[in-house]
Amino acid sequence: MNRKAAEGIDERSWKEYEAQLEERLPKLHEEIHKGSYRAQPVKRVYIPKTDGQKRPLGITAIEDKLVQQAVVTVLNQIYETEFYGFSYGYRPGRAPENALDALATAILKRPINWILDADLQKFFDSIPHDKLMALISIRVGDKRILRLIGKWLKTGYIEDGKRYRQTEGTPQGSVISPLLANIYLHYVVDEWVEQERRRRNNGEVIIIRYADDLVLGFQYKTEAERYLEVLRERVQTYGLKLHPEKTCLKEFGRYAEERRRKRGEGKPESFDFLGFTHLCSRNRKGGYFLKRKTKTKKMRQKLSELKEELTKRKHAPIQQTGKWLKSVVQGFGLYFGVPGNSKALRSYRDQVVKMWLKVLRRRSQKGSALTWEKFNRIVDKYIPHLRICQPFPEVRFAMTQGRSRMR
Repeated sequence: MNRKAAEGIDERSWKEYEAQLEERLPKLHEEIHKGSYRAQPVKRVYIPKTDGQKRPLGITAIEDKLVQQAVVTVLNQIYETEFYGFSYGYRPGRAPENALDALATAILKRPINWILDADLQKFFDSIPHDKLMALISIRVGDKRILRLIGKWLKTGYIEDGKRYRQTEGTPQGSVISPLLANIYLHYVVDEWVEQERRRRNNGEVIIIRYADDLVLGFQYKTEAERYLEVLRERVQTYGLKLHPEKTCLKEFGRYAEERRRKRGEGKPESFDFLGFTHLCSRNRKGGYFLKRKTKTKKMRQKLSELKEELTKRKHAPIQQTGKWLKSVVQGFGLYFGVPGNSKALRSYRDQVVKMWLKVLRRRSQKGSALTWEKFNRIVDKYIPHLRICQPFPEVRFAMTQGRSRMR
């Protein structure tokens, strides 16, 4: 498990617990089987979002993390045989890149003309406990497992020294929360979409879901509008709500630009998914090209976080900061280094370089003596030039998952 994780309400670090591991684990095991195990409330903190708001995050106590990880390991054996191929979030052997490849391949290879960009408003905070437990009970009959999950849901959180109980929502940041979210949306969204596609033969319908990030594609507008209306009603039945501003239907795909031009309308709208803005574009030969560029808000967020950390490291040795910056920049390039995104890669590196120079010049009154010539030698040593490092999505998708997994 993550050794760098923050301490929960128990204020016990990994090193402290590790020293008592051989003594404590048998007792914890006995408590679970006797039913005397008591889940502790999570410690609530807030992290900033790209829109200026704050996202609540729950920090779980160490022993609760251990038990949750054990339960997740068991439940994964059950639900990995149930989940559909178009569900990618927080599943073993799956990554955001796989979801992005599947979405791009579907848009490029199938007759998709409309995109439904669906956003579930405050999803993790809105899941009703009673409905979640009922859905889990469909496949899980062991009452001990159900009691454990119920304890984690009901234990609530502590904020500013006060404890709050909950009847809805799963704590973001807990080990088991992503799996619970996948189970809930499997029944609320995935099963419904799959049944609809089998029952009705009214054009192509594709779906890609990464946790609560959901994108559907349609051949026909009438079917897209029908799905949107039914989806809105369905999620409300299960205690959820589509964001009224962020959920929208957009004309997209290979022929969107031509059709809109004939109607005297502007360029096709873009949509965001997993940190990328997707746009209709053209390649050098004039053919259709699905352009994916780093989302503007995501770029600003990454740079803002880096600037804050650079300021903290202002007086650290240049070699130490340089090695850290190298890993950060490389990580950005590995994820966002998709075909067509070279401009964003260059912009990111340029801004990182400027921020580092600004910080170094503030280290002392002699900072102004650090000229661009001297600084460029430092930059060349530590900050790599970012290049397109990922293959075209349809090529990698065909190699890693095959055509049968596209749907």
